Amino acid sequence: MDNRRLTLLIVFALSLFLLWDAWQKYNQPKVEVAQSALVAANGSPVPVPSVQRVPVASPVPTSATGPVVASKGNVVSIKTDLFVADISTQGGDIVGLALTNYKASEAGDTVFSLFEAKHQYLAQSGLIGDGLPNHKTIFSVSRGNRELSPDANTLKVRLDAPVVGGIKVSKIYTFTRGSYLINVSYEIDNGGQKEITAHAYYQLQRDTESPAGENSMVSTFTGPALYTEQEKFQKVDFNDIEKDKAKFAKKADNGWIGMVQHYFVSAWIPQENQSREFYVRKLEGGNKPAVVAGVIVPTPVAAPGAKISQSVSLYAGPQIQASLDLLAKSTAEGGIGAVGLPLVVDYGWLTIVAAPIFWCLEVIHKFVGNWGWAIVLLTIGIKLIFFPLSAASYRSMAKMRTVAPRLAALKERFGDDKQKLNAEMMKLYKTEKINPLGGCLPILIQIPVFIALYWALLGAVEMRGAPWLLWITDLSVPDSLFGVIPLINIPVGPLPIIMVITMLIQTKLNPTPPDPIQAKVMMAMPFIFGFMFFSFPSGLVLYWVVNNTLSIAQQWQITRMIERGGQAANDAKV
Repeated sequence: MDNRRLTLLIVFALSLFLLWDAWQKYNQPKVEVAQSALVAANGSPVPVPSVQRVPVASPVPTSATGPVVASKGNVVSIKTDLFVADISTQGGDIVGLALTNYKASEAGDTVFSLFEAKHQYLAQSGLIGDGLPNHKTIFSVSRGNRELSPDANTLKVRLDAPVVGGIKVSKIYTFTRGSYLINVSYEIDNGGQKEITAHAYYQLQRDTESPAGENSMVSTFTGPALYTEQEKFQKVDFNDIEKDKAKFAKKADNGWIGMVQHYFVSAWIPQENQSREFYVRKLEGGNKPAVVAGVIVPTPVAAPGAKISQSVSLYAGPQIQASLDLLAKSTAEGGIGAVGLPLVVDYGWLTIVAAPIFWCLEVIHKFVGNWGWAIVLLTIGIKLIFFPLSAASYRSMAKMRTVAPRLAALKERFGDDKQKLNAEMMKLYKTEKINPLGGCLPILIQIPVFIALYWALLGAVEMRGAPWLLWITDLSVPDSLFGVIPLINIPVGPLPIIMVITMLIQTKLNPTPPDPIQAKVMMAMPFIFGFMFFSFPSGLVLYWVVNNTLSIAQQWQITRMIERGGQAANDAKV
């Protein structure tokens, strides 16, 4: 295959991959949910375990309505060093969670909220059993601190359910300093005459809309996800839930279930070695499409006069790789046994390559203290690793440039005889010791690394709000000079423009395709990529600019050396 044609094929393949990846989420049909004729009280249905079913004395609400607000209860705000949690007395649900260390994408001065009424996103829980409270029960909040004091490591908030048949139930939240992990436990004080065998359910409710501020050219997963050691990591698509075609692990004695979106995750994590049952389903009767994903766990048997407790951990916060890795460890190692939780960081289909790349990026960041410079140094490091391959590729392309006049002469001489032309070209390649594929094969080897780095930078929440220098104050958003220069609002920053310029220089350094159409396409590719990268996070564009700059320097030097040596030979043989 002609070297130029293969190069063009590679460029087209990479372009198609990026375009397909960027637009696939937005080409999916919108999910629509039929309105229910009967709408019950606000909230989602109470799940019922499929095994060891517990009888329920009163009818269970089976529908959900629009934005989640405490229609009958009040909201109590709890403040820690990392977030402000709004807890409704109706069900004791977490209906709001503002992460104080993160700004909202749509407004730089607004704190980002993970749980919120806008997306009908909240964490619910309850008990399944005769006379036991669920997420529709009105609790009363016990007196106590509402803010984590500077000298305290934990903060407990107790909510008490109405006493029914002598049974006292309390829901207790435990917040810990420096952690996005929340412990949610139930205490059952059986003052009745019968033994209590119950189940506890913990679920996440959310609409099917993408988070605010999602980049229109960057496709990331939003929806339920779960992990078990048997079935491993599973994502559940909103469309599959709507069509009742969702496939996932139903029962296990390990694993967790959560709700994933770009940069953030919430997940219910039961205790290790405890039987559990997972469920994911759509909600009927709402104002907009919504789903619920949860887990059911058994509670200890409560004999008359006995007191038992049941607890599950809720992680709700950023997808910080180091924090997720710690939670994935066993309790003996300081974690909580949330194996597989780090997989919520979306590194695409090249996770096996992207994860080590991000680990290297973290190590560099520890020394330089700036994610932008860490990207620059990592790009230089990757370039040095592939230096021999790149050099081989550039030498091959440089040799092709030196024999370009002779190839043109052969085309003029044997233009009407394709078979003879190909034979003469192969003879020339053999004489000059040129491998027509030599400029492409090294590039093919490097493409998986480039794509993996693309996903590593795209999925890292550490880039969110991370500045580099001058006008670049957030590496996770597109580069823009909007609002930087007084009275001049420029929506495009210098980085994408510099990237287009570097790609044009690279095109000029490459051998000119003999086919005029190929030549025009190659000249258009920098502008196509530039248009795409205008909407890409500036951290990705920074990597591309640095990589292109280093490639230009290397290619220019090699081309200059080879062309000097081959110029005399061409003058004599043409």
